[in-house]
Amino acid sequence: MMLDTTNPHNYSYITNDLEIHILGGIKFNNLERMRVTMSIKKIKQHNVLRHSIDLYNDNMVEKFVRKIAERIEIGTSIVRETLQNLTSELEQYRIEELEREKEANQIPIEELSTKEKQAAITFLKSKDLLKKTNELIGKSGVIGEETNRLLMYLIFTSRKTNNPLHCISLGSSGVGKTHLQSKVAELIPDEDKVEITVLSANAFYYFNRTELRNKLILIEDLDGAESVLYPLRELQSKKRITKTVVHKDRKGTTKTIHLTVEGPVSVAGCTTQESVYEDNSNRSFLLYIDESEEQDKKIMHYQRAESAGQVSKHEECIAARFLRDVQRTLHPIAVRNPYAMRLSLPQSVFKPRRTNSHYLQFIEAITFYCQWQRQKKYDKQTGEEYIETTIEDIKAANQLIIEVLLRKSDEITGACRNYLEELKKYLQVNNQTTFTALEIRRRLKVKKTTQWRYHKQLIESYYIKKIRKKKGETIVRYEITNPNEYKELEEAITKALQECIIKINSLSDSDRSGVPTCSTSKMEQTTI
Repeated sequence: MMLDTTNPHNYSYITNDLEIHILGGIKFNNLERMRVTMSIKKIKQHNVLRHSIDLYNDNMVEKFVRKIAERIEIGTSIVRETLQNLTSELEQYRIEELEREKEANQIPIEELSTKEKQAAITFLKSKDLLKKTNELIGKSGVIGEETNRLLMYLIFTSRKTNNPLHCISLGSSGVGKTHLQSKVAELIPDEDKVEITVLSANAFYYFNRTELRNKLILIEDLDGAESVLYPLRELQSKKRITKTVVHKDRKGTTKTIHLTVEGPVSVAGCTTQESVYEDNSNRSFLLYIDESEEQDKKIMHYQRAESAGQVSKHEECIAARFLRDVQRTLHPIAVRNPYAMRLSLPQSVFKPRRTNSHYLQFIEAITFYCQWQRQKKYDKQTGEEYIETTIEDIKAANQLIIEVLLRKSDEITGACRNYLEELKKYLQVNNQTTFTALEIRRRLKVKKTTQWRYHKQLIESYYIKKIRKKKGETIVRYEITNPNEYKELEEAITKALQECIIKINSLSDSDRSGVPTCSTSKMEQTTI
């Protein structure tokens, strides 16, 4: 005798004496019960008994045994033994199916061969690592966006640290925000990321406790995930979320239980609405997509080359696979920045507390990525293993982060800033100082309502002003108050960052070693 589950809606179990069918199968989500609807009859007879029963309820089963024996005229000992064997087989089948489902849902972790691992380590030890990484990202199929793509890759890499970074890609509809995010995300191993299109408000609380730990969470469009933005912010800030729910135990007693999901996580998302997601933006790097004509030309050239069969998809796959191997070769390790006390941000930066934290974390992310080029150190007091930031890491961070700091220092939104900078270029090319709204709408192809929104911001912040109408003139003209304001801001930020490097370079070796990161303990060093 054997349980036959070939038909998922009608299991069969046939012995020498009885023929039993389980109608509708069994449930897999309630393991404390074995509720079934069965039909049972004696072999070579037509008298069928149908009944719903919980096979884990001993009282119900005992009554059912007597009922079967009486109805189809068979001994109770035969019925009892048959039902016990059937219950055991159903139980075993359910356990096996749950295990199979669990394995099917798990993303297999790819093990690197010795040769693949050695190639990745050699790459991570190479000179100009960030430059070579950026070139490989380009070879994997990410067109243009040289700064944004490397920033995003390093932010995604930070998921393996204790203080991951987050990013939001911003830009007009159709400029390639989601494309950039998805292409860079392809360089991250599948087992390290969770991709979300739409998620219910409570879904995050029902992940396993450590299921999201050190994962990259990718949101295709923040507009489709508004219900989960609050728990996401809590995961970003507190690195864990907890929800209390009411639950009934087996005895029917109502109790409260706590659902806890632990981080840390790195979160990335895309949106066109910067101001709507201000709370999330404050916790994230804001990456503004390049909407320039030059970037348009790069993308269209790639599209034509792809259509003509001149793009090697095989080479793109090789580059992407290699960068995934590189990611798998990075191991969690603490990072300490001995120069942190000498670093400061320009006064022009808005919300300096959080921005300063992001700046320091980004430097740590670069150090973490360069871990195979650093000496491994140990703190004798705590035994903690760590690596230290170098001046080269800070210089690389300063070079990459200037645009981010510029945007953080700006009073107007990114889309409005892009409009203003395009407006400046137009006026400079045409040797004009004044303009009309209609003229700029036609030249820059901006919708009237969008332009009205931009002008409202710019007038309130005194970036542009209305010019008094001349006698008999009906059209309103505008003028930019300071065409060089953004360049001056960029120069101020660059100067402030350079001054930090000059201060660090001016320190003597003894001053550098005396920076209070671990000054109370002696260090042991070894090569990583």
